[in-house]
Formats: sequence, C-alpha cells, structure tokens
Amino acid sequence: MKRLFDIIVSLIVLSVGLPFGILIALVIVIDSKGRIFYKQWRVGRNNVDFPLYKFRTMFSESDRGSLITIGENDARITKIGLFLRKYKIDEFPQFLNILKGEMSIVGPRPEVRKYVDLYTPEQMKVLSVRPGLTDYASIRYVNENALLAASDDPEQTYIHEIMPDKLALNLKYIQEQSLWVDLKIILKTFAAIIHRSK
Repeated sequence: MKRLFDIIVSLIVLSVGLPFGILIALVIVIDSKGRIFYKQWRVGRNNVDFPLYKFRTMFSESDRGSLITIGENDARITKIGLFLRKYKIDEFPQFLNILKGEMSIVGPRPEVRKYVDLYTPEQMKVLSVRPGLTDYASIRYVNENALLAASDDPEQTYIHEIMPDKLALNLKYIQEQSLWVDLKIILKTFAAIIHRSK
C-alpha cells in the first residue's frame, strides 16, 4: 500500500508540477552558471548508496568544502537558491527518486556516507526502510540551517546534537509507521513550511 501510494502521488506531483519545474530551471540558469540539477550520493535502504536529486541552490563546486550549510549566512547559496530552500522547492526532483523506488514520500531523510559511518548499531536500523522526502525530523528541524548558523562549530553541533535527535525520531517512526502516520507527517510538513515562511 505504501509503495502504491508513493507511485500515485509522485506521478501526480511530477505531472502537475512539470510547468513550474521548467520555470524554476530557467530561473536557475539565469541566476548563476552551472547545472540545473544537483546530484549527491546518499545512503538508502539496506545501506546502499543512491544518487539523490535536487534543484541546484548553490554555486557550482560549492560542496567540495563542508557538506553542512548555514542558512542565509552561507555565501555559497545563490539568490534563487535561498528562495527554493526556504519553501523546500529544491526537493521537487526527489519525486523521481521516489518513482524509481529509491525513496518514499515519508521515511528517514537519507544521509551522506560521511555521517552514516558514525552511526551506532542501533542507529543503523534506520536503514531498514526506504529513506523519505520528509519525516518527523524534517518537521522538528525545519530551521536546521539557522540553528547551525548560530553555532561556533556547526559540524560538531550537527554530529553530537542534531543528528542523534534526528535518528531517535526516525527510529520512533519505524516503530509506528502506517499510512495514517504518513499522512499526518505530510500535513505537518506543509504546516511547518508555511509557518516558517511567515
């Protein structure tokens, strides 16, 4: 049922959103040099790496340094990138990942290998399910970049404070997951994005 739900919703979103996607692509090209899409390898179900897609929101080659971004204070983010990130529009291409079966609409957000290598055996259980576009952690940390921007050492704050809490929320989700829970998370995600934009 969950996989069928993912396929149907992804097809609808991609079909309806195609004109907007083309418009966004044009604005990205006009705003800065580089590719329209950004591909980053993330760790998915069963500890298998897969290419996650996003609209590019940073200047080309910006990810060769830190993998962590610090909100509006991060000079690597383009003007249109700030807007796309604020409303989570940069995540739109991940519906392709969902359609391919690499992701689900709801599930633990996929992490990069660098941080997965720090997981404890208990935390590795989050890799037993498909990663998702949104989850409990996405709602709680909708302003994650701002939190990191306020830290003297963003990476250490992420590793020792934010990441463990996210993983605890993900393990909670795995224990109680159902279509009803997924629908609640989707609605709460929209509410969090709207509240954030005010």
